[in-house]
Amino acid sequence: MTTPYGTPAATRPLEVADQGCFFVGGDYDPETDTMTGHAYVQYQLPAHPTYPYPLVLIHGGGQTGAGFLSTPAGRPGWATIFLAAGFAVYALDLPGRGRAQGHPDPREPGHPRTARDVAARVRPRHAAPLWPQAVHHTRWPGDGVPGDRVYDQFYASQVSGCGDLAQLELDARAAGAALLDRIGPAVLLAHSLGAPAGWQIADARPDLTHAVVAVEPSGPPVRDVRLVGAPTWFEDGATTRPWGITSAPLTYDPPAGSATELQFVRHRAPGPGLAACWRQAEPARALPNLKRIPILIVTAEASYHAPYDHGTSDYLEQAGVHHDFVRLADRGIHGNGHMMMLEQNNGEVADLLLRWITDH
Repeated sequence: MTTPYGTPAATRPLEVADQGCFFVGGDYDPETDTMTGHAYVQYQLPAHPTYPYPLVLIHGGGQTGAGFLSTPAGRPGWATIFLAAGFAVYALDLPGRGRAQGHPDPREPGHPRTARDVAARVRPRHAAPLWPQAVHHTRWPGDGVPGDRVYDQFYASQVSGCGDLAQLELDARAAGAALLDRIGPAVLLAHSLGAPAGWQIADARPDLTHAVVAVEPSGPPVRDVRLVGAPTWFEDGATTRPWGITSAPLTYDPPAGSATELQFVRHRAPGPGLAACWRQAEPARALPNLKRIPILIVTAEASYHAPYDHGTSDYLEQAGVHHDFVRLADRGIHGNGHMMMLEQNNGEVADLLLRWITDH
């Protein structure tokens, strides 16, 4: 018998052998005598583990690890679903976020996006769509506007943005490496802005990264896509990932001493409703550490990532990183947006991820 939030939590009782929290990473600033760069980790260990490797859950922009613990509508979150399926789970608050905020950091001038700006991404059908797939969004619970109980719960979870993406990645790389050194090999499950942190951690500790599940990874490569609505839909945005899929350095072969050594070309859109993205000029450098790791990229049907996540997949493939790229609609999972872990069928999406992880 299944439940609205998926099979794993419905078929096994939630039995916890141990739970707690700790911090990893971080350095003292000798000028201010304060610590920055540390991550908060909340963990739960199942009483009856079914898989030898834990899941490390890495949240996206504007969020904390709380987004994996529950949903705004009160259903179990992915951390609970995975735990009930027998996986140890470690949910991070990235450096400078939530319970890892530390002391005031001048690199973090951002503030949370306004309620209506966030709503336009979470429930885009309310407005004139800025990307063609937005009209298919049906899975957000409630009205998705300020004043709706579920949306208000979600917006209350928003935290300030990041003023320095490269520094955030470097801090996450160091903290994530320290976490894997402590807990051993793990599967990294990273969402949105957390995915570049996942690429960095995997690059730093390829032997301790059993797999990477990138849920709508921050992208596309090199330059953002500006979503401008019909009829053109897309424009090239700013260069925010000068290292291809990250803002901070990654390991390339042949080595690149700086991002200026990487050469990129614009690649045509592969079909209608999809954006043209950027990739390396040939001959392309490889990503030797990532190519050793099983990787899954997952994209929802109606998300603003739907027009351009193929660009991240193409970039990895060109760099020798063979992986799986799954559009949920191709697997019969329809109507989801970017925050699929919080939507009505979050358990159905979790089932797909769990099947891939166990298969690999």
